[in-house]
Amino acid sequence: MDYISTRGAAPILDFEGVTLAGLASDGGLYLPSEWPRFSEAEIAAMAGLPYAELAAKIMQPFVGGSLTVGELRALCGQAYGRFAHAAVTPLAQLDEQQWLLELFHGPTLAFKDVALQLLGLLFEKFLGRTGQNLTIIGATSGDTGSAAIDAVAGRERIDIFMLHPRGRVSDVQRRQMTTVLAPNIHNIAIDGSFDDAQAMVKRMFRDPEMTGRFNIGAVNSINWARLMAQVVYYFAAALQLGSPRRDVAFSVPTGNFGDVFAGYVAAQMGLPIRQLIVATNINDILHRALSEGDYSAGVVTPTAAPSMDIQVSSNFERLLFDCGGRDGASLAAQMASFEANKAMRLTNAQRSGTAGLFTSARADATEMAEAMRWASEACGEIIDPHTAIGLHAARAAGLDAATPVVTLATAHPAKFRDAVERATGFRPHLPARVGDLFSREEAYTELPGDYAAVAEFVSTNATPSS
Repeated sequence: MDYISTRGAAPILDFEGVTLAGLASDGGLYLPSEWPRFSEAEIAAMAGLPYAELAAKIMQPFVGGSLTVGELRALCGQAYGRFAHAAVTPLAQLDEQQWLLELFHGPTLAFKDVALQLLGLLFEKFLGRTGQNLTIIGATSGDTGSAAIDAVAGRERIDIFMLHPRGRVSDVQRRQMTTVLAPNIHNIAIDGSFDDAQAMVKRMFRDPEMTGRFNIGAVNSINWARLMAQVVYYFAAALQLGSPRRDVAFSVPTGNFGDVFAGYVAAQMGLPIRQLIVATNINDILHRALSEGDYSAGVVTPTAAPSMDIQVSSNFERLLFDCGGRDGASLAAQMASFEANKAMRLTNAQRSGTAGLFTSARADATEMAEAMRWASEACGEIIDPHTAIGLHAARAAGLDAATPVVTLATAHPAKFRDAVERATGFRPHLPARVGDLFSREEAYTELPGDYAAVAEFVSTNATPSS
């Protein structure tokens, strides 16, 4: 499988190359040159497969030439063997139409584990072949950091530098990052927002002083391999609910658009998805883009759903590229204009290309809390604020009763215990496997929201590429 950049000027790479590269050298994001597609009979035959086997089958077309069938199956078995639930991503029924897809049974209690446990193993596999060192640079609004750090802590040939906005992640999220004291782990708290941190990460990938010394890689969903692994749970959920004979809709709480773009990929691969509902909080750039064609960044407003406090959604570029005719030069100009002005209009082709599958909804703090209360009081389910935003959108979607609507439950409620308690009166407890989190020692570095300071810190502490 060949991979091309959304901006058209970066080298074509294979799967191993895009996994280690992360961001394309032209500033774009990598996508497969074409979408592999399963027939209805092939999808039906996947029913009942254990999760690791299903994952290997779904991902095999994307890794051709880089991993054998046996290698991929072994990596999937190792990655998903660490999950606390035997089904890895189980479904829970709320009522006759509404379902939750529980994605928080991994080691750090968030959906990011589903992809990052595998990505850490892929890094180790590929670096062992090349003998190079990898410097991972990442930005997190909460969950990516802890999941990535858990996945690569102590692994050979990898240093990770994870930026988070100081004071804008929950105490559980922060501690899950900062209490991992392996020597290859570097946590950085910056003054500013997640968007500021993400902009620094992207700048570092384009900085010749950094790329000339270090082999820089990504764990954010700008890395194709991470996004690829998230495609699997759409198939897993739909198969349990009768696919391919029955359409299923998904409601996805999202800020950076990676999780819901994985659903789009599943649809391109042949999974019959009735609708992808993009659920946002009041930082609603994606809702405005999909409903009005207005992709303009505002000021980030901190909320009780910090992983969605984003005004620049990196993965949206992948959708605009694929729905807009895959014209890299045109998209490069469009994105350059956005980066300069923080605003742009979607083209007619982009709007028509997204209209068939996507819809969107926005939830404010009141609506988020109401969804948490409904889940608790009517269904006996305690959910976190991000999942609540997805559930609000799912219940408001107005789909016919015959279509199951699956809300992606992206984090364990105990990661946001204060917000859950305010809404429901119930304070969720951390699972026993992480119950000593608040007694562990923390270690992180505070830096100003200044690229030069962050680059200097990385340069001082990272291992050169070879």
